[in-house]
Amino acid sequence: MRIQKRTIALILYFVLLLLPIYWMLNMSLRTNADILTTFSLIPTDPTLKNYLKIFTDASWYSGYLNSIYYVTLNTVISLTVALPAAYAFSRYSFLGDKHMFFWLLTNRMAPPAVFLLPFFQLYSTVGLIDTHIAVAISHCLFNVPLAVWILEGFMSGVPREIDEMSYIDGYSFPRFFLTVFVPLIRTGIGVTAFFCFMFSWVELLLARTLTTTDAKPIAATMTRTVSATGLDWGLLAAAGILTIVPGALVIWFVRNYIAKGFALGRV
Repeated sequence: MRIQKRTIALILYFVLLLLPIYWMLNMSLRTNADILTTFSLIPTDPTLKNYLKIFTDASWYSGYLNSIYYVTLNTVISLTVALPAAYAFSRYSFLGDKHMFFWLLTNRMAPPAVFLLPFFQLYSTVGLIDTHIAVAISHCLFNVPLAVWILEGFMSGVPREIDEMSYIDGYSFPRFFLTVFVPLIRTGIGVTAFFCFMFSWVELLLARTLTTTDAKPIAATMTRTVSATGLDWGLLAAAGILTIVPGALVIWFVRNYIAKGFALGRV
């Protein structure tokens, strides 16, 4: 009886969890007129018209590609910067190290709106407005501190004797770091890449403000579906389903690393 209650509760939980996604999928397969006139749990006359519009309309699919491009770029930059920084925090003691580490975390805690005006003025001055690199660098504001925090925990779990033995064997630091140390913390790198990707993917304020046309993300394009007839619910639902796909794929590929990260207690 106890197992049955637990099973029922788990099934109910997953139903409630997946219901919004199913409802969005249901709307994406219907026309806007059908959505506004009839209530249906299952599409009676399913259509792929909304998806075809996204993949044929340049403003839609370019926004989708823009989002993937700058999010991937941000993940690479965040990991490149955070790996040596986290190694320094985990291996060395220097003046103000704890204060600097806390300062990094406070950048992660601050809302993006606080840094919006400085970023906008700086990028306007140097000509980076409406570029992918502008959004990627701005997202480093909250992704690099998070990456350093996660990676430092994984690196602290690696014995220092490995570093010493590598130096005795004649390894230079770049060779040791890339061929010996990084493979030992690949779980942490996978977890960090996942969180950097997801936080950058769902951020809208900076991405929308720092872009105008060429690098506009898909989320900003979705906010422009208002017309004289109202919102195009079917098109919005199709775009919503497509925005879930990259995150779901990232979760699928790094699911083992995420599980190990939670088991290690750092995440």
